[in-house]
Amino acid sequence: MLAPTTLEIVKSALRADPNVSPAERKRHLNYLRYGHPAAENQPAIVNGSTGPRVESFGEAAERSNRSVRSIHLLCSQGLLTKCKLPGRKRASGVLAADLDKLITASAQGVAISHADIWRG
Repeated sequence: MLAPTTLEIVKSALRADPNVSPAERKRHLNYLRYGHPAAENQPAIVNGSTGPRVESFGEAAERSNRSVRSIHLLCSQGLLTKCKLPGRKRASGVLAADLDKLITASAQGVAISHADIWRG
């Protein structure tokens, strides 16, 4: 994955080249962004997509009746998995599947470890 600044440089170079049509420029940029030229505007992972569901730290805290800080602590302990969106440096949330397992286990009064999360 290229850095956004690198993409801007390539975009400027393609705009400056009179031999590259707008459609071809778009195809080249999509290939650099997403790895294949057929991708038009791929959205980030959102609820309802085919990819893993991601919940923001605030949503995860609200669902689990914890603070946002405790969600970050659970991530650092390996009980929840932080998710970064493509092209970003910071995590945008946690995997909803891990959060569901954690909530279910805590509702049943079962102690849970990171090995239980990864076993599926």
